[in-house]
Amino acid sequence: MVQLITGKRKEDYMNQYSFQSFFSFDISPFVQVCAFEKGEYIFQESSLPESLYYMVEGKAKLYVTHKNGKVSLINFITSPSFMGEVELLNAQKYTKGIQAVTKTVCFSIPYNACKQKLLADSVFLRELCLFLGNKMTQTTNRFSQTQAYPLENRLAAFILMSSDDNFYKEKHTEISEYLGVSYRHLLHTFAHFCQSNMIRKSNKGYEIIDRQKLQELAREV
Repeated sequence: MVQLITGKRKEDYMNQYSFQSFFSFDISPFVQVCAFEKGEYIFQESSLPESLYYMVEGKAKLYVTHKNGKVSLINFITSPSFMGEVELLNAQKYTKGIQAVTKTVCFSIPYNACKQKLLADSVFLRELCLFLGNKMTQTTNRFSQTQAYPLENRLAAFILMSSDDNFYKEKHTEISEYLGVSYRHLLHTFAHFCQSNMIRKSNKGYEIIDRQKLQELAREV
């Protein structure tokens, strides 16, 4: 269940992340601060989004379900990050699914409260353009890394990025597609990481044993 953070704690979050600086008008009356628990949906897939979110703490995953029932992981979203910005600009009507991977805290601005103010605010639009430009660059870099770096480097970086409380638990089928490798190759690399005592298989998924080794591999990417 989504928790709302109110009162002084809301003010503290606004000040800590300088959220007011993103706007030329007073945004505080329109903003809610929301906390999502791990596994909760920020956006249900194919829904009509009602709010623009700005994630300031936590991680989430963006996915899409195809007509044949296959689920594809599109990207991991890490803070700070806007969510629902494409829908705000009317470039996309229905949202893809976004699910919290860790406990996640977001600023939420309901569209019906001030959509026209947002779209007319040059300060906010500049922030949004910078975010979209960085997002495009990151996507391009990820695809180029698929060709330029071995799987063990990219997998180490992915495990560190997607883990929660020192545990990694993602579906191998989705991750092999996301990383652009065969299922067999992915399993072989996980086995190598376990044999090298970097991770250990458990009932919860994989526990990170040697974070430093993983970081050394990830730094190559």
